[in-house]
This record gives sequence, C-alpha cells and structure tokens, in this order.
Amino acid sequence: MQKFLEADLTLFAVPLYLLAVLLEMRWSRQQGLGLYHGADTRASLAMGLLAVLVELLPRMLAILVMVKLHEISPLRDVVQYQWWAWVLLFFLDDFSYYWFHRSNHEIRLFWAGHVNHHSSRSLNYATALRQGVGERVHKFLFWLWLPLLGFDPAMIITMISLNLFYQFWIHTTAIDRLPNWFENIFNTPSHHRVHHASNVRYLDRNHGGVLIIWDRFFGTFSQEVAEEPVVYGLTSNLESDDIVTVALHEYRMLWRDVRRAGHWREKWRYLWLAPGWSHDGPDKRANTLRRRSTR
Repeated sequence: MQKFLEADLTLFAVPLYLLAVLLEMRWSRQQGLGLYHGADTRASLAMGLLAVLVELLPRMLAILVMVKLHEISPLRDVVQYQWWAWVLLFFLDDFSYYWFHRSNHEIRLFWAGHVNHHSSRSLNYATALRQGVGERVHKFLFWLWLPLLGFDPAMIITMISLNLFYQFWIHTTAIDRLPNWFENIFNTPSHHRVHHASNVRYLDRNHGGVLIIWDRFFGTFSQEVAEEPVVYGLTSNLESDDIVTVALHEYRMLWRDVRRAGHWREKWRYLWLAPGWSHDGPDKRANTLRRRSTR
C-alpha cells in the first residue's frame, strides 16, 4: 500500500492548492472583483475534505481489483515503466476521465454525486477543491480496463493524480484565452468556464481533463463566446451553503422523483437518463433545451 500512497501525488499538491486559493483571494480583494464569499468558500473547502474521506474505501477496493486484473493481464510483462508506456497511459487515462466526467453529467444517479462541484455561483480556485462527493463511489470503475492492458496500478494512480493536478489551474476567470494551438488541443480556463456555466448554450459541454480533443471528437465541445457571458452555478441554484445540503440535495430530489414515478420503467429512467427528464413534466435535459432554443 505504501507504493500506492507514494504514487498518488494529490496529497503533495494540497499546500500548493491552498496557497493558490490565498493568492487569488488576495488578488480578487485588491481588484475589487468579489470572486470569493465566505460561506461559499468554506463550503468548497469542506466538500474537498469530505470527498477525500469518502474516497478512502473505494480507492482501496479499486487498487485491490486493479492489482488482480494486472496479474491476469497477458500484457503485464510487455507494458512496464517504459517512456512509451507513460505516453500511451497519458492518453488512455485522459480518455477514461472524459467518459467518467461525461457520464457524471448525462446519468442522473451519477450527477447526484457530482453536482456539488457545480453548485458554487463563483469560479475560483476554491471551487476547484469543491469536489464531487458521491462520485467517489463509482469513479474508479472507469479505469479498471487499464490494468487489463498491462499497466501497473501504481502507474495508473500516478497518472490519475497528475490529471487532477492539471485541472486545478483551469478553475479561474483571471486567465483569458490562450494561443489558438493550445486552445485547440488542451483544456483551458476558457473551456472550463463553459463547463461550469448554467447557460443553456453551454450546459454539459467540455468534459475533458487535460485534453479538449475528446470533446471536439465526440461532439460535446462548446466555445466560450463574448456575446453570451458565462453564468456560473446550477440551472436551479441552491439557497444554502449548509454542508449536508450541498452534498446531498440532488440525492434527495432524485429519491423524491423515483418515489412519485408510477411504473418501474419510469423509476429506472430517473436513475439512468440525463438530469432534467421527467415522466409527467417538460423535458429539461440539456440537449432538449438546446434544440428548443435554436428553433
């Protein structure tokens, strides 16, 4: 287990994260931007700590499963710690993250565990730490195919943590668009502002981790445009920064909808269709709203 603790670079990055929060907070105050609000920031930091605690058991179980899958992989003696294996793993890890993140937005059961990351009405480095709590339970399922390809589980854990480390800096409004070649390939603050938007135009877009190429290829990319400024938060914002409310509100609403659905097919759809589907009301799923807005 010591090997996997050393492979996870996230804990080593925590002091850098907190320093960045303090520096951005000071800059916001000096510029009079009002990017930080006390209760909102405290909720973000609490969500980050809660996510770490909730992930402990699923991570341990995932590592055990990865080790077993790696042991039966016919490629385990081929794919080791070569440079090309790290490069290949970088792309496969980011591909896994894309589908994990996209699923969190397009499957309501998963959205219930991810929504608190989007519940802040501000975008700042504290928001980056407002990690989804419930998503920690199913997160590693999206990476279990990699040890079967021969990748050592310690390599996978390292790459997952590097991917998350990259994503921290893009949670900001302080950085404008970067050179076009960079914007075309990598996830950037501009792309991620779109991801955190509640505007219909931007809903459920730009799910990539390090790379934005997956969104471009699979049709989930949206450019940030000056004529429609990003509005942060949820389509129906919370009126509370209470920790329990932030962490569990969507699970409560999901349970309410499942209970009032009459047929088991409808209950199933509430769990597995995208947020916004209703058996007895208007369809408010992101793609449906977009189609209506362009008519």
